[in-house]
Amino acid sequence: MQHTLAESFTVAGRTLHGGEWCQLTVKPAPPNQGRVFTRLDLAGKPMLSAVTDWVSPTALSTRLEQGTMSVRTPEHLLAALAGLGIDNCTIELDRAELPILDGSAAPYVRAIQQTGIVAQPEPLSQVVVTEPLTVWDADRFVAAFPDTLFRVSYGIDFPGTAIGQQWTSWVVTPELIARELAPARTFTTRAQVDGLKARGLIQGGSLDCALVADTTGWVGQLPYWPDEPSRHKVLDLVGDLALVGAPIIAHIVAYKAGHDLHVRLAHLLRQRLQSQP
Repeated sequence: MQHTLAESFTVAGRTLHGGEWCQLTVKPAPPNQGRVFTRLDLAGKPMLSAVTDWVSPTALSTRLEQGTMSVRTPEHLLAALAGLGIDNCTIELDRAELPILDGSAAPYVRAIQQTGIVAQPEPLSQVVVTEPLTVWDADRFVAAFPDTLFRVSYGIDFPGTAIGQQWTSWVVTPELIARELAPARTFTTRAQVDGLKARGLIQGGSLDCALVADTTGWVGQLPYWPDEPSRHKVLDLVGDLALVGAPIIAHIVAYKAGHDLHVRLAHLLRQRLQSQP
C-alpha cells in the first residue's frame, strides 16, 4: 500500500552551492499525489512533481525545473523519503536549493522516524525490471538487471587519493537506509575544491558537511566507514531513482557514474512505469 507522513516536519540549514539559508517543511499528502515540491518564495507558490519529466542538466547535483520553478539538490531528501517508503508528501521550500545539513540524509531520516509513517488505502505501483537496461558514457555506466529485490552495487575510482577504488553492494530496505546508508556524507577531493568554487559552486560548503580527501589522507572529518564514499554514491543513486515515481525491483549496478547517468536510467524506468497497464 501507499504511505505518507503521520504529520509535518521542518528542517533548515545552509545550501551547498548557493550558500543561502533554506527552510523546508515536509507535509502529509493524499494517495496518488506522489512527492511534490512547492516554492513558497515564488509568486503563486508553484508546484513540481519529483519525477524525471522535469530534470534539467546541472553540475554535481540533480535539478528539477519547469518554467520559473526550479529545485536543486533534492537527492538526499528524496533518498530518505523513498528509502523509508514515503510515497506521498508535499515539500515546501523558501529557496531553490535544499539545505546540505551535514552532507548526508541522516537528518531527514531522523525527522521521518520521529514524525511517523501511516499507510494509505491505495495500492502501490512498482517497476519490475525483466530485462537488462544500461546507460553509459565512456567507462562510466549504470545498469539495471532482473532481481526479486531492490539491490544496488556501486563502484568508484579516485586514483591518487585517500578514496582509491571501492565497491559496495546492498539489498536496500528502510532499515538498511537508516542504519548503513543515510549517515554517509557527500565527499570530494582537495584538488577539486578550488575548481568548484571558481565555477560558482559549493559556496556554502565546509568541512562540516563533506568529506575531503587528499593524496594520503583526509582533510578535516574522518570517514565513519572505510567505504563511506561508495555508500554515499549508493545514497545519491537511491535519491535519483526516486524520480521514477515508484519503487523498483531490480539489481542496479553502477561504476564511476553520477547524477547524469542516474537520471538517464531513472527516465528509462519511468517510461516502463508509464507503459504499464
